[in-house]
Amino acid sequence: MDVNMDLDVVVVGAGASGLACTADLLAAGLRVRLLEAGDAVGGRMRTDRIGGFTLDRGFQVFNTSYPQVKRRLDLKALRLRPFTAGLLVHTSDGPRRFTDPTRRSGGHGGGPLAVGGLSARDVAALGLLSARDVLAPAAWLRRRSEATTATALADAGLSADLVENVLRPFLSGVFLEDDLETSARFFHLVWRSMLRGTLCLPADGIGAVPAQLAARLPDGVLRTGARVASLTSGGVALADGGELSARTVVVATGQSAAAGLVPGLDVPRGRTVTTLYHAAARSPLAEPTLVVDERRRFLNSCVLTEVHPGFADDGRALVSTSVLGAPGPAEVAAVETALGEAYGTDVSSWEAVHRVTVRDALPAMPPPLALSRTTRFGPGRYVCGDHRATGSLQGALASGTRAAREVLADLRADAG
Repeated sequence: MDVNMDLDVVVVGAGASGLACTADLLAAGLRVRLLEAGDAVGGRMRTDRIGGFTLDRGFQVFNTSYPQVKRRLDLKALRLRPFTAGLLVHTSDGPRRFTDPTRRSGGHGGGPLAVGGLSARDVAALGLLSARDVLAPAAWLRRRSEATTATALADAGLSADLVENVLRPFLSGVFLEDDLETSARFFHLVWRSMLRGTLCLPADGIGAVPAQLAARLPDGVLRTGARVASLTSGGVALADGGELSARTVVVATGQSAAAGLVPGLDVPRGRTVTTLYHAAARSPLAEPTLVVDERRRFLNSCVLTEVHPGFADDGRALVSTSVLGAPGPAEVAAVETALGEAYGTDVSSWEAVHRVTVRDALPAMPPPLALSRTTRFGPGRYVCGDHRATGSLQGALASGTRAAREVLADLRADAG
């Protein structure tokens, strides 16, 4: 590590936020070093190859409608593979399919504008809610009065059956909480993005997203395996005993790590999620559709090899299932029983190939929620990440963008 480099900015953390911030600072002509404690970029957006399977570190989806995604990424190069724009809900009466008649994909309809199996009243109420969200300017949605998602759905006139048996199970997997306590303003923005975009995965896994951002950085800017132990008056101290000097430091780590590096930083509660990966001899569902459970015994499940067969090398089906928290053996067994019921198949022969628990997978976002917060913490100190905005790739990239903008504004003010 270069100890006495003359740098303008050190960015700590090469997740989406840190990568965006670094790119914008470099574009403005600053001398920047990006430090990442891990062996590769991505933060929570990482993909591993284990036993011939492509496994993201937790179930993730990529939304093509996010403004920052459109601005920063080459979508064609990611070789995106779409999910069905809809979902299947496992109920005690059998599966209920919810589809969007305006979109068809692979013979299966679907989008968050669900119409299958609903009453005429619910169709009208959900259609009105969705039309307002998809057509309204995003700025108008951000200015709406605060409430919980549960209140927003009730105010929209949706029936208890639709909310409790369909939307709550589905949104639990989106927000990683099952009380619908997330800010209604964020719900409307997420709903809008799902209606406007396509939910998909890169053919090489979600890790391809930060890898593409990192590949654009000049040689020598990014250093992996460089853990920052603390911030100093003149830069950062490294865990290996080295130091790096810079007039400005941007902390772009996850919320817990950021709180450790920046004492006094206010961070939201984190949501923990565990994803279980199973391999099956045959696909239990011949379509790339998200499955949710009316009883909420799991957040969601899908056959990833229906999204892209390349996620498994040996021709078996790869099934991903996510649950809240960090389940013990008995809870995992209960989830597997629920999967057998949901897919209508015997899961006793399924092989458990991997399990990953992600702590602080999303920040809690109850109202009142600041959809964007300043990254300024003190002179020459900035903090960015989805915990400073919204729990999404859009939020992380936007926060990194804001950090770069505020750093540049302050440096120019100091120079003037």
